[in-house]
Amino acid sequence: MWKTGLLVLFWGLLSSGELQQQTTEPEHQNRSPSGKLDFGNVPQGVYETVPYYEPGMIGILFHMVHAFLHVVQPNPFPEDLVVEVAKDKFGAIQSEYQKAIYYEIGFVVCAVLGLLFAVLMPAVGLFFCLCRCCNNCGGEMHQRQRKNADCQRGLLTTLLFTTSLIITAGVLCSYAANQNLSSQFKSVRRLISSNLRDLHTFSNETPMQIDYLIVQYATAKNKVISDLDNVGPLLGGKIHHELGKEVRPALDGALNMAGAMRETKEALENASVSLEVLQEATGKLHFNLSLVRSGLNRSLNDPGCSDEESDATSAQLCRSIRSSLAQLHVSGNFTRLPNVYNQLESVNQVLKTDLRNIVQRGYASFNDTPGMVNDQMRNVIDGARSMLDTIGTNISSFTKVFPVHSSLTNFTNFISHTQSKIEDLYPEIDEMDFYRWVSCIGLCSMVVLILAFNFLAILCGNLGYDKHASPTTRGCVSNTGGTLLMAGVGFSFLFSWILMGVVTAMFLVGGNMEKLVCEPFHTKQLFKVLDTPHLVNPDWRNFIPGYLYNDSDLDLTVESFYSNCKDNQGIYSAMRLDKLLNVSAFLNSSLHTKEVGKMFENVNIDLRGIVLLEPDGKQNLMDFSETGVAEINYAAYLEEVNKGVTQVDLLSYANELEAQTDLMPKGPLQTSLKGQANSLRQIHSQQVIPMEQAMSTLNQSIRLLERTASDLPNKVTDVLATIEAAQYLISENATQVVNQETQKYKQTIVGYFRQYIEWVRSSLAMEVAACKPFSNIVDTVEIIACSVLVDSLNTFWFGLGCCALFLLPSIILSVKLAKFYRRMDTEDVYDDSSVSGTWHFTL
Repeated sequence: MWKTGLLVLFWGLLSSGELQQQTTEPEHQNRSPSGKLDFGNVPQGVYETVPYYEPGMIGILFHMVHAFLHVVQPNPFPEDLVVEVAKDKFGAIQSEYQKAIYYEIGFVVCAVLGLLFAVLMPAVGLFFCLCRCCNNCGGEMHQRQRKNADCQRGLLTTLLFTTSLIITAGVLCSYAANQNLSSQFKSVRRLISSNLRDLHTFSNETPMQIDYLIVQYATAKNKVISDLDNVGPLLGGKIHHELGKEVRPALDGALNMAGAMRETKEALENASVSLEVLQEATGKLHFNLSLVRSGLNRSLNDPGCSDEESDATSAQLCRSIRSSLAQLHVSGNFTRLPNVYNQLESVNQVLKTDLRNIVQRGYASFNDTPGMVNDQMRNVIDGARSMLDTIGTNISSFTKVFPVHSSLTNFTNFISHTQSKIEDLYPEIDEMDFYRWVSCIGLCSMVVLILAFNFLAILCGNLGYDKHASPTTRGCVSNTGGTLLMAGVGFSFLFSWILMGVVTAMFLVGGNMEKLVCEPFHTKQLFKVLDTPHLVNPDWRNFIPGYLYNDSDLDLTVESFYSNCKDNQGIYSAMRLDKLLNVSAFLNSSLHTKEVGKMFENVNIDLRGIVLLEPDGKQNLMDFSETGVAEINYAAYLEEVNKGVTQVDLLSYANELEAQTDLMPKGPLQTSLKGQANSLRQIHSQQVIPMEQAMSTLNQSIRLLERTASDLPNKVTDVLATIEAAQYLISENATQVVNQETQKYKQTIVGYFRQYIEWVRSSLAMEVAACKPFSNIVDTVEIIACSVLVDSLNTFWFGLGCCALFLLPSIILSVKLAKFYRRMDTEDVYDDSSVSGTWHFTL
């Protein structure tokens, strides 16, 4: 039945499929360059079972029993011996009995001692009774008087009381174990019920999880549709970006050259205007300086400058001024500089063609690459959309191909049937547990009866004790205590062998269960035994895959299944269900990833319609190189503008002239010279300063023209060559870039399917149909068998065995102590005479 249910479960989970990643492409190629898709979290069922057992205070007794068993059996788990015995179906015991005896030597010795105890105790009790009937073995009702009688009596009472307390502790240990076993059955029922409910949850949640996996195909589909709708920006934009590394510098060079044309025109205009201004102003300045020189000469011819009629200072100043008059001349000669009318006219002719606008059209044509790609990819996009619809239909029909819901419904019915069967067994289990409880209570009652005799006897013996009474005159209460002690001895002989027989049987069963099953389970050595190759079947390396899939070489072991389920992984990966039915072909045929990829392999994007620079623009550049700007005599221009307007700074000269004039005596000469100084200042402000500004403008324009004209034909040739190279790249050699970016775009599209497949694989392995309930079942069985049943059983025989062993000193001490409690028939009477020293026997 269990095998049928398991196979039904496995068939129900086949819908998870085998989503193995194809090994024909590297892992990194399956990643989407545009980012990872978010498929959300698979809805998870909540498993309520917590397979944990806490024994409470009785756990101390469990640890004591474990320690005792370790002393009895310190040998490691005989893995090799168990495997040999299992393989030979217990036939190997005959040849390996020595190993078995060596391993079981502790149990064998204890069992032999227990059997000897059980056999000898009835015989010893029989001989003891016969011996006492013959007034031997303490049966004679006579007690010799000794001086230390009270000390002996007290010692025996203390020892018997201590022994009885130890026996009491043993019987309480057995009683606690008995009660624990009965009380834990209720917890066990709850644990079993929660396990079954978890199996129902497992069965109910799995179809929902599988449906969620199917629905999430829409996430990948919507992302693919989004990328197909944006094929222009995504694919065309990438192509545009890659080609732009060559195209943009070429167009930028042409655009810079258009700017250079306009700057050249402005510079030529400024140079022409500045030159005209300077040529005209130079004549006026030359005339005005001539007037100033004439005026100064006239003033210096004044009699005040003559040596005869003036003082030495004035004469010397006049001579200094006269000698400086040669500096009052125009420095530059702009009239000899040629004009730039021809060059300006040529540039104006070139600028009639708007090169900037032509280059902008080239930019616009190149920037339309995404649009061209979008238009030329339209057929591919429409085909991909149609294929997406087909894939969606195939994925939606997934549950029709594999009867998921019906199979899991059968599994749910199997669980319900199993649960009803288990619940039907509960009354029988309760009845059996009741009989077990009564039997254990009966065994404990035997010990309790003996303890009752012992404690009552000690109580009566102590209460009825009279130190003045002789053995023949002891009271009734004391005599009753002695009688109870002998009754306890009698029952000890009657019950001890029964107790030891039960203890020996339980010890052999429970002890070996603990050492051969429970401890190996905790250390996982039991899994190693179960996973031993060819253990169950000589032809099977691993029996689980050999039994389920007829493929024993599959790496699926009991330990791996238990560990994976313990980690709450999916049963698909834990049980390697992909080997039960291979659905890779279905998934590959459904997703059509290869077909989607092939659609992009034959993409042919033609970019020859892009024109970077029209012929008019190219001719315009050639014309610009032939405008004659390079023929201007820039050295002559720069030579003149670097001379300055006048040979001397008129303002400084005027200030110095006025300073010299102030040293002269006041008079017409001084007034005349100061007037000339003011004239120089006026010439400087009205003529020299504007000429300096014009010279600065001319200087800047000439230098700009010089830089522009420097190797201008070669510059234009380089720009045209760059344009031609970029145009050739677009028209003839763009295939490599297009193919490269198309391949990346294809990997992006296919990558979304890969991500979906990878997500389904990881979800199946870790989230879908999490098999925690199956490891919980194993843990529950371990809790019931070991933590509850075996530990309680071992604790019961441990306590009962302690009682049986201490009944021996109890018998001896009770027989000896009874002499001090019972009323004797005869006694020894000592006559306290120092002469005779004789004893008298009183009958």
